[in-house]
Amino acid sequence: MKRPTQRNANGKGVPFSANPVLDLKLAPWRSRLVMFVLFMAFLALVVRAFWLQGVSTAFLQKQGESRYARTLELPATRGKIVDRNGVVLASSVPVKAVWAIPEDVLDAPKEKIQLLASLLDMTDAELRKKLDSDRQFVYLKRQVEQSVADKIVALGIDGIETRKEYKRFYPEGEAMAHVVGFTNVEDIGQEGMELAAQSSLAGKLGSRRVIKDRLGHIIEDIGAVNEPHDGANLTLSIDSKIQYLAYAQLKQTIEKFKAKAGGVVVVDIRTGEVLALANLPSYNPNDRSALTGAQLRNRVMTDTYEPGSVMKPFTVALALETNRVTPDTVFQTAGRLTIGTASIGDAHASGALTVSQIIEKSSNIGTAKIALQMPAKEMWEMFTKVGFGQAPKFGFPGAVAGRVRNYKTWRPIEQATMSYGHGLTTSSIQLAHAYTIFARDGELIPLTFLKTDQAPVAQRVISPKTAQSMRAMLETVTGPGGSAILARIPGYRVAGKTGTAYKVEHGKYVRKYVASFVGFAPVSDPRIIVAVMVDEPEPSGLHYGGSVAAPLFSSITSNALRTLNVPPDSSVTSVLPDNGLGDSM
Repeated sequence: MKRPTQRNANGKGVPFSANPVLDLKLAPWRSRLVMFVLFMAFLALVVRAFWLQGVSTAFLQKQGESRYARTLELPATRGKIVDRNGVVLASSVPVKAVWAIPEDVLDAPKEKIQLLASLLDMTDAELRKKLDSDRQFVYLKRQVEQSVADKIVALGIDGIETRKEYKRFYPEGEAMAHVVGFTNVEDIGQEGMELAAQSSLAGKLGSRRVIKDRLGHIIEDIGAVNEPHDGANLTLSIDSKIQYLAYAQLKQTIEKFKAKAGGVVVVDIRTGEVLALANLPSYNPNDRSALTGAQLRNRVMTDTYEPGSVMKPFTVALALETNRVTPDTVFQTAGRLTIGTASIGDAHASGALTVSQIIEKSSNIGTAKIALQMPAKEMWEMFTKVGFGQAPKFGFPGAVAGRVRNYKTWRPIEQATMSYGHGLTTSSIQLAHAYTIFARDGELIPLTFLKTDQAPVAQRVISPKTAQSMRAMLETVTGPGGSAILARIPGYRVAGKTGTAYKVEHGKYVRKYVASFVGFAPVSDPRIIVAVMVDEPEPSGLHYGGSVAAPLFSSITSNALRTLNVPPDSSVTSVLPDNGLGDSM
């Protein structure tokens, strides 16, 4: 037998063994290394297989279950919000969430897709955009009415499912919007008491473990059902009748004076309960599609402004309390008061006035002279004791502190202007809160938005004697010679104080005004405090607190007293005509 040959370059045959490639010899250890690596890889596969089959079965089961098992959330019913008399202010209505498995839905007939889009209030293009997704699950629409959801199910489109959820309904609408607030699509509180009491209202979700097929249909339950725990109901201090009347009267005033905005708060003096809180502009919490920031603002709680003359009673009360003046002490208020390079004047010259008349006529000069008899520290302590410049603790979200600068930075002119409400800022609810010291014989009580039968824990700020003297002075404000006779109420004795202040924009005073009034009734046995604020009434002779805010106070307080069945304490049957004084700045 001949040995195989190959041709060389000269065409002659040579044996294969002469090929230098075949003659190459490899080191023995290299072949052993390859064999060892292959053996170790095989051993690793064996160990891994043993581990998965014998030790880590739970992992494999979990991976398998993830393909067919699902944990469904069982929603809890959010608690109701009711007023002090049990009137429902917020409740949950059963609705459906419509969701889809995109890859299954896209195979549906075109006609059914069009019907589905119509039921969901979408265009065909909008619906297909949602379905054009790589995700296995996509919400098409949340909070769909039950009747609409039934029609969607009746279409019989594979991959379309519904899920039970709840939608919040607010029967009182705009009138109660800033008190109750609202929830988002996830049923989580966003504003008002819905936000403040989120933890108690929300309840606790339940769960259910099930097996689903490829189309999302439930085949069977595979685990215990954890029942949901519904949220607790919340009873507010608000009286829905007083709330509605306050809102309606505020709306009339805003329209009459073409004002930018306004706010009202009504407080029960005996318990500190807030009976009403209304703002304008407002919004419909059941339809927030066009909601703006101006509508959302809870102005009673969040808008701070220079209060003007409503601050004068606190300056006078401090002077009385420290025995620096008596109600009959006389001060000259004619002309102007010069302090350094600045001067202070009154809107209406009055001459010599007693302390009582300074409150009655709302004299800036008289109040400034009283203030300059006292150390700045004492005034600052008085203001902070009643809550000005302090973060409110009313259990309501968004309440602001306002601003009262530390007394160490006050100059004499600043101390003088702060005495009558300029150079500091506060909110309407802070003013209502502070005025409790005049209505409760010197006691400051906490405010609450929850119904309570317990007596509030009071803090004494001034003596009963000082408080009684201040009540008598504040009653003269609504008398024949006072600056707010339009605040009077037939059959009831009324006490209070007007405020008119320029607004500050970009660090400068502008010819825009905030008109306010804070008062209480009946004077013989005070029951409610009402604070009203009107932002930017038209800049005419009717922008004063005595002309704009006092009549609003009168109408709201009158309705509230009658709603509460408070007996009259006066024989006055009519309101005197306007004396034209308005209110000092």
